[in-house]
Amino acid sequence: MTVLTHSPTETEQVGQALAAQLTAGTVLALRGDLGAGKTAFTRGLARGLGYERAVTSPTFTIVNEYEGGRLPLFHFDLYRLSSPDELWDIGWEDYLDRGGVCAVEWSERAEELLSGAVTVTLRRVDDSTREITVEGVKA
Repeated sequence: MTVLTHSPTETEQVGQALAAQLTAGTVLALRGDLGAGKTAFTRGLARGLGYERAVTSPTFTIVNEYEGGRLPLFHFDLYRLSSPDELWDIGWEDYLDRGGVCAVEWSERAEELLSGAVTVTLRRVDDSTREITVEGVKA
């Protein structure tokens, strides 16, 4: 599925709609350059899972946890990791075992650990337009 959005709100709506299709244990490999809308997409994902508080980028904390919705959401940002092994060091396997959804920004940095993930590619078309492609969702 590929859609075009024309605002951060529309990007969030795509994330929110996708959340309805996700089950416990789903991993989302988010791809896209800086400013492509990965965090906006994840805000919508969180809202779609029933989380109502603020959602922010985990750039400096590596992972933010959002609980209280239909499923917990674990939002990772791998931008600052120097190797995939660091993901194991922060408890990747424990997060997978907790029965939530893992949304992983900069997933390219740990591709070998994310086989079988739903891939969400966000591409900046212009200042306000994003192309979002979702692959691997099991209906």
